[in-house]
Amino acid sequence: MKLAPSLLSADFSCLHEEANAVAPLADRFHWDVMDGHFVPNLTFGPPVVNALRCRLHLPFDIHLMIDHPGAYVSRFDVNADDTLIFHIDAGDPPLAVIKAIRATGARVGVTLRPKVSLDVLTPFLDDVALVLVMSVEPGFGGQSFLPGSLARIAELKRRIDDRNVEIAVDGGIHAGNVRDVVGAGAGIIVAGSAVFGAADRLSAMRVLLEAAGERR
Repeated sequence: MKLAPSLLSADFSCLHEEANAVAPLADRFHWDVMDGHFVPNLTFGPPVVNALRCRLHLPFDIHLMIDHPGAYVSRFDVNADDTLIFHIDAGDPPLAVIKAIRATGARVGVTLRPKVSLDVLTPFLDDVALVLVMSVEPGFGGQSFLPGSLARIAELKRRIDDRNVEIAVDGGIHAGNVRDVVGAGAGIIVAGSAVFGAADRLSAMRVLLEAAGERR
């Protein structure tokens, strides 16, 4: 299992310090880019993410919660281990966005809102490196894990079959449900408030890892 702290729940006034504080136990950093249209919230965009990209050494997963991801993927400074994740249910043709992401040199990731059928993304499973399962409605941190998410993860795992595609899960994950989430098929756990809502971030991450059956 890989652990990807979500900076959406960090203190925005000191993002570099917050990221460094969790880096010893993190595998990746998760960035939620929101435009105030596709989801009802605004967060950081390319200038902020790029400023941190040159100062942090772990891979970035950049989740584009925006109407037209194809117009923005080239604005991010990315490495080969980074993933640009776009919503298959956004406004741009998926194959065009996939092509644009590949042109940046980053890995291709896709996601969709919880109420959208997995049938929408199944045709693109051969074209991506990662699928992000949203276990809350995207837009705000601190929400509860949606009922039915475990079955959705397991069904996605079945559809992926033997493809080399990672499953990440984001939303409402905590020590009480992380083992079930991993057991259903998640390889990457995105954790925001479960990490940054604790005074001791590293201790909170150890609790998550141990609850999932891992020690570091």
